[in-house]
Amino acid sequence: MTQIDLTLTELEQGWHQSAGYFSCNYCDAHFACDQVFPVDDAFYPAERMIQHHLQTAHPDATHLLIQTKSKYNTLTAKQQDLLAAFSQGTKDAEIAKQMGVAAATIRHQKFTFREKAKQAKLYLAIYNRVFQTTPAAETFISLPEQTGAVDDRFAITTQDYQQLTAKYFTSTTPLRLARWPKQQKAILVVLKQVVAVLPADQHFDEATLTQYLKPVYTDVPRLRRYLVDYNFLKRTADGRDYWRNPNYKELS
Repeated sequence: MTQIDLTLTELEQGWHQSAGYFSCNYCDAHFACDQVFPVDDAFYPAERMIQHHLQTAHPDATHLLIQTKSKYNTLTAKQQDLLAAFSQGTKDAEIAKQMGVAAATIRHQKFTFREKAKQAKLYLAIYNRVFQTTPAAETFISLPEQTGAVDDRFAITTQDYQQLTAKYFTSTTPLRLARWPKQQKAILVVLKQVVAVLPADQHFDEATLTQYLKPVYTDVPRLRRYLVDYNFLKRTADGRDYWRNPNYKELS
């Protein structure tokens, strides 16, 4: 995945989530969603760990973003230098002195940046409205809120849900999964079906959870991991206690 494939939020924050990992945009660092990581005398979950990584390994992340090597980055070298100076809070007069220009020139350039940002915001709103607006006839299933950015793979219509359920389950009463899907949409449909077999408002140790999941699909560790990764299930850091995400209400 290249930087330009990331969402606006992912580009700004410097990390993204995919395939069960929180990954850095600027290096190969990645942290499994279902693990905790020791730092000094504390243990960090994966999302906090990727943030810690950005702060310690890439304190210049803003500069790295400004200098992104891409045909879509049309900033000139001088504009990049200006933005880097603005990001450090350098005063206009000091920037002007360093660059040998009038302070008014710096103020005008800052105004130009601001105007271009407004243009880009309006363009994105228009583009999203035209190309990403959901047809009125389509309705989407409810899914748990995700910790990272989501894309159109999370936009699953009720028709998609019914078709994928029929494709991957040999039975829904009782629930029996025929095979594990490869596509994320299908995985989400599977997880939504599977979590429904677990009683709400109850806690489970690993053995009890296995008793519920094994009749559905023999690869219980995979089911358990994905249910946690996609926020259908919550668990303690030591993995001894599991429960359904109380913030996820199955609306459809």
